Amino acid sequence: MKILNPALKGLLKLRWSSIDNFLLNPQNTQVMVYNSLINSGQFTEFGRKHNFQHINEIKDYKKNVPVHEYDDLKPYIQKMMEGSQNVLWNSPISWFAKSSGTTSDKSKFIPVSNESLEECHYKSAKDVLALYYRNFPQSGILTGKCLTLGGSHQINQLNAESYYGDLSAVMIQNMSYFTQLIRTPDTSIALMQEWEEKIEKMAQSTILEDVTMIAGVPTWTIVLIKKIFEITGKNNLHEIWPNLELYMHGGVNFTPYEQQFKQLIPSAQMNYLETYNASEGFFAAQDIIGRDGLLLFLNHGIFYEFMPLEEQGKEFPETLQLEDVEIGKNYAIVVSTNSGLWRYIVGDTIQFVSVNPYRIKVSGRLKHFINAFGEELIVDNADYAIAKACKETNSSVTDYTAAPVYFSDDSNGCHQWIIEFETNPESIEQFTEILDIYLQQSNSDYEAKRHKSIALSIPRVNIVPKGTFNDWLKSKGKLGGQHKVPRLNNDRKLLEEILEFSMSKV
Repeated sequence: MKILNPALKGLLKLRWSSIDNFLLNPQNTQVMVYNSLINSGQFTEFGRKHNFQHINEIKDYKKNVPVHEYDDLKPYIQKMMEGSQNVLWNSPISWFAKSSGTTSDKSKFIPVSNESLEECHYKSAKDVLALYYRNFPQSGILTGKCLTLGGSHQINQLNAESYYGDLSAVMIQNMSYFTQLIRTPDTSIALMQEWEEKIEKMAQSTILEDVTMIAGVPTWTIVLIKKIFEITGKNNLHEIWPNLELYMHGGVNFTPYEQQFKQLIPSAQMNYLETYNASEGFFAAQDIIGRDGLLLFLNHGIFYEFMPLEEQGKEFPETLQLEDVEIGKNYAIVVSTNSGLWRYIVGDTIQFVSVNPYRIKVSGRLKHFINAFGEELIVDNADYAIAKACKETNSSVTDYTAAPVYFSDDSNGCHQWIIEFETNPESIEQFTEILDIYLQQSNSDYEAKRHKSIALSIPRVNIVPKGTFNDWLKSKGKLGGQHKVPRLNNDRKLLEEILEFSMSKV
């Protein structure tokens, strides 16, 4: 492997010219991507319905094609999952990335074309490494292996010709033989469905490898590292992998985990790199280590629009192109992709931190949510579970809010709920168990994180006296009208404030 390092570095450096091209010509690059997508899409069922053959200008595209959420495209995707082709995209699609669901579905299935794999996901991964070598020209990262923590679902067959799995699992399954040589663990372990056994086997199989980089969600990475320490008796990851120099993370906010990683890997040579890779596409990554903002990838088969939040809910909202965006303003990302997602709202909100080049940061979700562990719990999931728990315990809830409890040295994470009951359940323990069951039923990502409490423990529920939420709103001058307490929060600030307020009232 060490012999191959110079050759691999040389191949990655060839990516620099392509990266520099879209850095110097961002708007023109996006127009080229748009034209390519429309040319391909005109031969599809969707393209014929929306008159792609007569669309030239971007303004015409916006007039002919409404903005879509998942449920809008679901009938097309269902046909594809049943085996129909040329529905949303003009090349055969047999893979679907399983992601957390919408209001009406526990899970959603995003089509993944060969073009998306090669020209978006894999190309972006190469560009991330190419940019890393720009930061650290003397890096030996390719002298060893990349430890990849794949998804929580194995590859499953839909029909004779279609399969689905977490995006990471789909990517691992379709990687080239050469790429498989530089990653660990073996595919048979990486794609295991039983997480407890999977973590054990991952730890056992990678201990003797020369791991130089790790890629994965912080939640599961911490679980794996602790398992490795348990097996080896070590408490410093560099004692096991002395050449480890990079951790690539994404999917959830890294800030709450940063200090834990520095304790697990206490070394100045360790670097941390954030990526923004979703089922819909690989959108961005840090191009300068330690600098705020992720470089938006503009020539990877994705045409971007940026929707001001006040436009949300309109069938034909005003959306902006790169030349019109403003630094510091929140936008919803709308994408058209080389997998056949047309004017699709991803659900994330972003802010631009610079426009030369275009760098972004993820600022939140269009809906209130908790995504501290990759569970992507939305209000619809929470409302459903609360209603079911109330029904089965003959109780009623006036209001609630929830937030994450992060990992500590001696306990896993969980969700903490503050609930104001109108009618209390006879047993809060029973209510909590039922709440947890229906949260898992309504959200497959939460279900995966709760499996055997490996990453998420059962929720904690705090009951507050009647009137607490209204009194708190009143204390803020926000009682009445459209003011209400956010149901879900991705940080603990609001929850702790309300807890402190309720205790002061008592």
